[in-house]
Amino acid sequence: MTDANRLKYLRIALMLMGLTFIFALWPLTMVWPSGWSWHAEGRSYYLEMILGLYATLGVFLLLASRNPLAHLSLIWFTVWSSIVHGGIMAVQSFSGQHTMGHLWGDVLALFVVAAVLAILTPRQA
Repeated sequence: MTDANRLKYLRIALMLMGLTFIFALWPLTMVWPSGWSWHAEGRSYYLEMILGLYATLGVFLLLASRNPLAHLSLIWFTVWSSIVHGGIMAVQSFSGQHTMGHLWGDVLALFVVAAVLAILTPRQA
């Protein structure tokens, strides 16, 4: 893959991930709570906090999609924080039958986000 194509696909990935973080996470928690919501009963302050954080990250990923090379630290933060967050949730998903769905939901999604961005992001500006 050429550097120009890699940058084009990185821009697209950042845009799609940003839009997903802003608009799709909350509906996923409603449609598939066993794969996306850790506290499905009643109001969850934790879920509201996570949705707020990811919506904010989504806005910044959209902004970064305009000029990814100027936002490498944000992109690498997204990669590494997704790995850490996904790793912690992967371990926690083994704590009971009711949490195993997360391995195929948000845990897998975080690892996909990290892998796609890591593969597409240039190592040097």
